[in-house]
Amino acid sequence: MKAVTWQGRRKISVEDVPDPKIEEPTDAIVRITSTAICGSDLHLYEVLGPYMRAGDVLGHEPMGIVEEIGGDVRNLRVGDRVVIPFQISCGSCVMCSTGLMTQCETTQVREHGSGAALFGYSELYGSVPGGQAQYLRVPHADFTHIKVPAEAGDQRYLYLSDVLPTAWQAVEYAAIPEGGSVTVLGLGPIGDMACRVAAHRGHRVIGVDLVPERLARVAARGVEVVDLSAVDGSLGDVIRAQTAGRGTDAVIDAVGMEAHGSPAGALAHRSAALLPDSVAQKVMDTAGIDRMAALDDAIDIVRRGGTLSLVGVYGGMADPLPMRTLFDKQIQLRMGQANVKRWAPDILPLLGDDDPLGVDSFATHRLPLSEAPRAYEIFQQKQDGAVKIVLDPTA
Repeated sequence: MKAVTWQGRRKISVEDVPDPKIEEPTDAIVRITSTAICGSDLHLYEVLGPYMRAGDVLGHEPMGIVEEIGGDVRNLRVGDRVVIPFQISCGSCVMCSTGLMTQCETTQVREHGSGAALFGYSELYGSVPGGQAQYLRVPHADFTHIKVPAEAGDQRYLYLSDVLPTAWQAVEYAAIPEGGSVTVLGLGPIGDMACRVAAHRGHRVIGVDLVPERLARVAARGVEVVDLSAVDGSLGDVIRAQTAGRGTDAVIDAVGMEAHGSPAGALAHRSAALLPDSVAQKVMDTAGIDRMAALDDAIDIVRRGGTLSLVGVYGGMADPLPMRTLFDKQIQLRMGQANVKRWAPDILPLLGDDDPLGVDSFATHRLPLSEAPRAYEIFQQKQDGAVKIVLDPTA
């Protein structure tokens, strides 16, 4: 089959790889009909290369049709249309039972001290082949799926794999009071959707970015926007000026480890990329730092007693935090990978024909799988208005 593979830093290629097979009686094989590129895939493209191996199959936002099931699979039938969550979880352990599927005790990658195994996301999360491919083996398939109706196009349901539950959890974790306000930093796919979810719930939303197309997309949905490139001085001062001098009740950081305006962190990332992988891994496991500009802004912007919701991926192990400010402002802090199956039942009713979150038109590009290298490039470089790219393995 054809699959998108990692071949090195900023090097993606589409290769012929062996078709997946049933390896355990709890597996299923899914024929992929749509698969998306996630902002966190760009961390593999750039920063997290030391945890990748040439030939690793990428992707964790797929959907398709069940082609084959193992002997112990009871909740699926051949021909079912399914979305596959980005994390692999059993559904029955203590963590899954409490709604923390990203911490599944059955699939935790204990070798690296990581949570549940993820599709296509490096050895840190199990080196499981991903879903940017024509076919995907799904472990623990009885639970690791979301059945969706046969009607409507893939774009209606595809974002249940990651974007929708991640944005939904970001808003949940932000604990915005009724009639309250939230600043969303970063208007890539997750930040954009978090704005939509928060606005749908009736909150005041201020979106911040420096890419004109991303600002325009969010503004078109009635969200207030701040162009970071036009801010002269402190972003916090700009937000406070719009919120009676306090700051918003919550801030969602949808940027994460590769924030603009972090020269020290950027230098550290470039330096690590020059090291042999085995050395770079050790450095990142003990002394790795992130680009912290977005988190620093979030701490400054949020009102006293407010909440920070971190949804952008961070990977540093020695990041400096302004603990005095966090403590003094009495800031609440929540974060983590989205627990997809926990939120899917809440989101599915919003995926009807009225489409209140605008999922049908959310993708900016739909390209053949063969064009994945170009797709990664324009997404990473923020070119051609790329915000959300969907790959078609059937084209």
